[in-house]
This record gives sequence, structure tokens and C-alpha cells, in this order.
Amino acid sequence: MISFEHVSFSYPGQQTGSISDLNLTIQDGECVLFCGRSGCGKTTVTRLINGLIPCFFTGKLSGKVTVDNLNIAGTPMYRIAEHIGSVFQNPRTQFFNVDTDSEIAFGIENESLPPGELHRRVTKATEDLHIQNLRGRNIFALSGGEKQKIAFASVYAMRPGVYLLDEPSSNLDIKSIGELKEHLRLIKAQGSIIIVAEHRIYYLMELVDRIIHLEQGRVTGIYTPAELTAFPEARRSAMGLRAADLYAVRPRVQINNPDNPPSLELRDVAFRYEKRIILEHITLKAARGEIIGVVGRNGAGKTTFSRALCGLHKNTEGKFLWEGRQQDRRARMKRSYLVMQDVNYELFAESVEQECILGIDNPDKALAASALELLGMVPYKDRHPNTLSGGQKQRVAVAVSMVCGKDILVFDEPTSGLDYDSMIQVTRLLENLKRMGKIVFLVSHDYEFICHVCSRVLHFAEGEMPDDIMISSQNLEKLRMLFGLHAITHKET
Repeated sequence: MISFEHVSFSYPGQQTGSISDLNLTIQDGECVLFCGRSGCGKTTVTRLINGLIPCFFTGKLSGKVTVDNLNIAGTPMYRIAEHIGSVFQNPRTQFFNVDTDSEIAFGIENESLPPGELHRRVTKATEDLHIQNLRGRNIFALSGGEKQKIAFASVYAMRPGVYLLDEPSSNLDIKSIGELKEHLRLIKAQGSIIIVAEHRIYYLMELVDRIIHLEQGRVTGIYTPAELTAFPEARRSAMGLRAADLYAVRPRVQINNPDNPPSLELRDVAFRYEKRIILEHITLKAARGEIIGVVGRNGAGKTTFSRALCGLHKNTEGKFLWEGRQQDRRARMKRSYLVMQDVNYELFAESVEQECILGIDNPDKALAASALELLGMVPYKDRHPNTLSGGQKQRVAVAVSMVCGKDILVFDEPTSGLDYDSMIQVTRLLENLKRMGKIVFLVSHDYEFICHVCSRVLHFAEGEMPDDIMISSQNLEKLRMLFGLHAITHKET
């Protein structure tokens, strides 16, 4: 059992993420979802349970958190780890090894289990979670979704009584989210407590017992899945929540036929990694002002496509044309800008404001200020980017894309870790880029987001691009199939 007794916590120098007078009891076997806007305190709740507060994150703490009668604030981390397993939003931050088997075994190895039991636990974890294909792999060669699966397996092998998952779906395609859903169903049947802090909530509606909505660190409502799913869209969006039922999401973009001729053309392009073909026979055209979704399973080649489009992937064949002229890697790098899935790799300045204009010749400071305002980042303009939450960092990188003056902009999972409000803010910025005549590619597993902003989708599968479809009500069932919605729900349309 987990108990919060008048728990309050605030981070030094920060106005977000605090918790105020939290009183809550979570029973053994319960699955509880914490949701709300970015900065509402969801992640702070998980840190209070697993002891990262106060052992790692300092601040003003009052009240008492107990797990299985352990006072968390006064218990050593090694003892807490015997009871609680955590899967973080960015799995890379919790890895200690370079190969998957060693990573899965890391936690139980530190429990000094005999070698035979250790090997048995690793084998059972990979079999129960159906990830035998990930054994013996290099961690750095895995996709973001595959890394998330390994992080989950490393916790599962330890058999904790409490599972904490912070944005576990953020790096997963919909089929993998369906697999995650079944993993959660498995550990719930085993009697474990499951705590999930999440923005994408649709896949949890058949699993959770209670949904706790937080606003500025306070509980503003506790609901059943049936109650939340029945909320009108206006009420749900006013709470800062994403869709509870993806089948209720409809395309928002009106299909238009711009007079602009295609500016970008790919002719029979292929991408290789070492000697292995990732994608081949890719042919497409795109006009200025188009926002194009790029979808497919984890590992289908979406990120390789993005990097090659921006001149960052060397091993390519075929022709890249801009306004009818061949573009080599250097030319593509000058014309394109990539917002990476892990934005920590591209944030370098001392403040958010400086980040928006870093390295840009004669930057438009008014445009930078406008981008920050559009994304709700003005209150953080003087903050160091590394002090921001994952969702806030993502918004900073998106703001930079608006200021950099490039023709082709590629976003790799731009809504990863974003709440409903932030998703809408990113949508508005992309609409501005569309009006500016940019060509935008969105690599995303986020069906709700794609339906909000794209008019066209490219689908990668089996090393090729079998689908290039317009997003419309007429193509709705086809779109659902491309995203794999049937892996999440058995609803009939």
C-alpha cells in the first residue's frame, strides 16, 4: 500500500512541478493514472514514491510518504529499490550497460542472485514480454521504442511490488503501445501496484482503476475511466487532457490543392546503414506549405529518412531535387533543419531566449519572441534549457525551427511528452510555418496530433513506402490501419 499524508513539496527556484497537501491511499493491486498539464506535479508524485525526492531532488518537503510501511524519506535507496521499480520517460537516463542482456540483468545482479537464477529471470522476463528478438543487442543500436522495452524488462525482472512509469508511451508506436498495455495487464494480474504519469491516456482506459487529475500540484478530480471517457471534448481539453478515445478523433485539416508546383522531389532514393538496406525505391514530391506526416512501426526507417533528407545520413542512393536541381548532402544540410527526438542533443545556449537565435546569421529577434509566445515559453526565456522539463525542451527546439530560415523542416516526434495545450501550441506554430511556405515533415506515432495538423501521410513498412495518402474522412479507416489502432482497441467502426 502507498500512503500520502499531507505531502507538500516545492523545487527551489521553480514555480512548476510542486505538490500541495496531497492526501491519498493506493491499495495493493491498483492501477492509478496521474494526468494533467505539463508541470502539474505528475512526475513529482513518482519521485516522492521512489525516493528520488529527497535523495536526489532537493527542495522543501513536508508530510509523509509510506510504501509497504516504509517511510520513504528515511529509507536508503537500495531498500526502496527492493520494493519499487521505475521506468523513466527517457530510458537512456537509466541505462548502465551497452548490451541488452546486461541491462535487463543489472538490477537483479545487484541483488546478488546466484548466476543460475539471474539467467532464469532474464529469460523469463524476455519471454513474458515477448522481446526475445532484442536479446544480445547493442543498446545504442536500438530505436527509442526498443530502448523503452528494455527499460521495462529490467524492472520486470526485479519483480517489484510497485511499478512507476513516467510517460511510458512517449517513444512507442501504436502497436508497441498495445504491447505495453498487455504488459501492464500482466503485472496488474500479478497483484502489483501500477502508477502511471502520462499525457497519452487512451490506451489506459481499460486498465486503470482511478484517474487522478492534478492542477498546479493539487488534486482537482478523481474519476473512473468511464466518467472521463464520457466527458465532452471541450471539458477534456479545458483540463489539458489528450483524447481518451482515439476512435473519436477526426481529421481537422481541410484538403486544399495549392497552385504551388512541387519544390522538393525524391527519385528512387535508397538508404543504407552499413551494408543493410533500410529503405529503398522512395519516390515523392512535395510543395511549399505542405505538412506531411511520416508514420510506421518502430525501426521502419523513419528517422533514417529524416536524417537523409537533412543531409545527415551519408549512405544514400538516388536523387534529391530542389526546384529541379540536384542537392548533395551539403546542399541539403543548408536547406533543412531537423528537430531530433531527443532534443538534449541540440540545446547549447545559456538561456531559452539565446537558444532561439544561436548560430543564426542576422536572426529575426521579433520572430524568435513570437515563436516563444506561441509556444507558451516566454516565462522561461531566461532559464537554462537543461533546467526545463522534457516537454518544455521539445517546445524550445520547435521554436528554433521557426527562426532558423530553412526551407525544409523535419520534426522527429515533436509531441513526445507534451500535454494537450502544448500539442495545440505546436500545431499553431506549424500552421505559421505552413503560411511561411515551408515544407514540413512530421515523424510521429501521435495519431491525434497528425489528425490535427497534417493533410498527407507517408507510411514506411518492409523497407519501402507503400502508402502516400491524403488525410480525409474518406480515408479515415485506412489511416487508422496505418497507425495500427486495432492493436489498441477492438472497437468496430
